[in-house]
Amino acid sequence: MVKALIIYGSLTGNTEEIAEIIAEELESRDVPVTIYEAMDADPEDLLDFDIVLIGTYTYGNDAEIPDEMLDYYDAIPDMDLSGKAFGTFGSGDDFYPKFATAVDDFEEQFIKAGAARVGDNCKINMAPDEPEDIQALKLYANQLADYFQN
Repeated sequence: MVKALIIYGSLTGNTEEIAEIIAEELESRDVPVTIYEAMDADPEDLLDFDIVLIGTYTYGNDAEIPDEMLDYYDAIPDMDLSGKAFGTFGSGDDFYPKFATAVDDFEEQFIKAGAARVGDNCKINMAPDEPEDIQALKLYANQLADYFQN
């Protein structure tokens, strides 16, 4: 059975909420999901799952990767994630000139590790409050589930 892991970092709760929406949709497709806040897991945990997702916010004017996500960012390119599907998602604030770029940074790391990108990453401005945000997240989760189920 295909199983998914979601690791997220969330300062305001927005990225956590996004992670929960994706997890709920994957589970509705009979994909078991394990979800951890970044500090409660290790990068090596990614090796035990078929679908691996990283959710992160982007920090400050310089669009930095949050401290709690750095171990994952540094470890992923040195891992062999071939045969796994990955997804990246996160929240950002379009007030900043660089919008949610940590999501893109993680996508690049997964590609270096040989994981298969499924669909486009998901970036949400602030919280996933709008119906179109929730719909985009559900579509994203379904693309990931379809990758193994078709």
